[in-house]
This record gives sequence, C-alpha cells and structure tokens, in this order.
Amino acid sequence: MTKSKSRFKRILSIDGGGIRGIIPGQVMVSIEEKLKKITGDSNTRIADHFDLLAGTSTGGILTCAYLMPEKAGDAASRPKFKATDVVNFYMERGSDIFHIPWKHKIASMDGIVDEKYPIDGMDKALKAYFGDVKLSELLNPCLITSYDIKRRQGHFFTQHDALEDNGWNYLVRDVARATSAAPTYFECSHIKSLTDISYPLIDGGVFVNNPSLCAYSEVHSKYNVTAKNMTILSIGTGFTRKEYDYDKAKNWGMAQWVKPLIDIMMSGVADVVDYQLKQIYHAVGAQNQYLRINTPMPGDVSSEMDNASPENLQALKELGSELAQNMSDQIDEFLELMMQEDGEPKV
Repeated sequence: MTKSKSRFKRILSIDGGGIRGIIPGQVMVSIEEKLKKITGDSNTRIADHFDLLAGTSTGGILTCAYLMPEKAGDAASRPKFKATDVVNFYMERGSDIFHIPWKHKIASMDGIVDEKYPIDGMDKALKAYFGDVKLSELLNPCLITSYDIKRRQGHFFTQHDALEDNGWNYLVRDVARATSAAPTYFECSHIKSLTDISYPLIDGGVFVNNPSLCAYSEVHSKYNVTAKNMTILSIGTGFTRKEYDYDKAKNWGMAQWVKPLIDIMMSGVADVVDYQLKQIYHAVGAQNQYLRINTPMPGDVSSEMDNASPENLQALKELGSELAQNMSDQIDEFLELMMQEDGEPKV
C-alpha cells in the first residue's frame, strides 16, 4: 500500500473508553469523507494518510481495524475496512461483548467477586473481525498499549518492531484482546507472542488512556523528527466531570473507591497528556499541528463504558457525528495542513 506524501510525519491517536469508541469511530467516518474530497480519491482510507496510528483499549481495536489488510501478507494490499465498517463492528457486536448471562451475573455477584462480563463474546467478535492476521501484517506502523501485571511495566505492541523481530509479533486478535482487558469488566488476558512467550496483560488505560504522547515519542525515536515536523490528531471517547462528595468519599473503602478511581485515572491521564502536547507544540510555534477532538458527555447519553443498549449505541453514534460537525472547520484546517507536501506554505 502506498501512503500519501506529506511534509509531516502524521500521527492518529485514539483514547480508550469501551463502547464509547463509537464516538471517535464516527468522527473518523467524517474525516475519511473529508480526505476523499481533499485527494479526489473515492477509495481513500484512513491508513493511506497516517504514518503511525496509536490506540489504547477501544482505541487499540480501532487502530487494528483501520490497518487491517484485505490480503494478509501482501504489502501492496488495500485496507480491508472503511471507517463506516469499523463503526458497524461496535453497533453489531457491542451487545454480544457486553452481555451477562444470568448464571455469570449470580456467580460474579454482578462483577464484585469476578469480572463483570465473560470473555466469550469479546473473543468471538475479535476472531470474526481479525481472523489469524498477525501484527506484522498490519499496513502501517502502530503503537497499541497494554500493561504487564507480572513484569509490572507497560507493554507496547508495535507493527514496525514485529516486522523486524518475531518475538514482538502476535495475532492481531490477541493484541486487541490485551489492550481492552479492562479490570473489573473482563478477565486479564494471557497471550503469547509468535515465539511462544507468555504475557499476562490488562487494558493500557490503567496508565496511558490517551496514547498521544507515547505516539509522539515513538515517531520521534523511529524517524528522528521533532514536533515541528509532526502532526498529531488525538481523539477522545467523551468525558465527564463527575463530582464526588467529600462527606461520602471520606468514609469509602476499597469497594466504593474502585469505580471512581478508574474514572479519575482515565480522565486525569488523558487531560495531562493533552496539556503536555499543547505545551510542546506551543514551544516550537506549531500549535496548529496538534488537534485534540473530544466532547463532554451530555446527560441523555450514558457515559458508562459498557452500556451497549440499542438506544445508547445510536446515541453515541449521533454524538460522534455531532462532534465531527461542530469541529468541522478545525478539522478541515488541520487536514489541509497535514496533507501538505514539501515546499507548500503552511496554512
């Protein structure tokens, strides 16, 4: 596959957020349509116009989907999925992934003594979508996050490293399973590299829910370029600013703190990364080369990461479309800049 040329190294980064991945997925539907107009190519795909894609959790699944080849092992292959196909994965499979059989609900005490959801639905969905494609067979460099609970360190899946060393190669469905193994929701993943090394991994959102800064570091290291020669499009999955009452929280124990801690941890990390990148690009006078797209969650749309009711799936899809429409001018300006070739003046 031949990527479009640009004066910049171009990064696409997508946060974690469970079923709320529909929001960035729908934003990318709009962006793919805009790229078709810019290029005049009705067959253009997301993978054609980014040098590295990064994702955490649901963002990791999206990343894998955008980079899936029609023909595994063929470097000239076109991407298998359009942006609309990727959203349909959530619309069609969401209720299967976040389904609790009554026996499991009773046995787990609704997620108190065991993971909330059995892994069968997730495994079937990932197998159907990604088959036996290997990480090395994805179409572009990528960085997908997870956390190794045995070695107590971040574990990064990178297509470009998998190409060079089979010890860093995995089945894509295992990568997607590991990055989305959210504690309390799904059991820890236990996957093997193609050299048969085992890794017990959980959702990368526990330490890097917004992988934009990791992607920046990876591109800086891989291509030896600075922020001045890089564009970053960073997309969130919606956010809430839920307040926690002091009089209640001061007496919370372990059980009561679990959900608030996950919420605080995910949103706090994402906000810090956004702040750091804004400072980096401000320092080099290239603020317009970094764009963060995110939205507060309105009261009529569930902010729960596992609410896969038909009504909420549709509401999330509409919210993603509305977000893309509201930021259409900023997105247009960013894409025009991102697509410039050497010698063109910056907008």
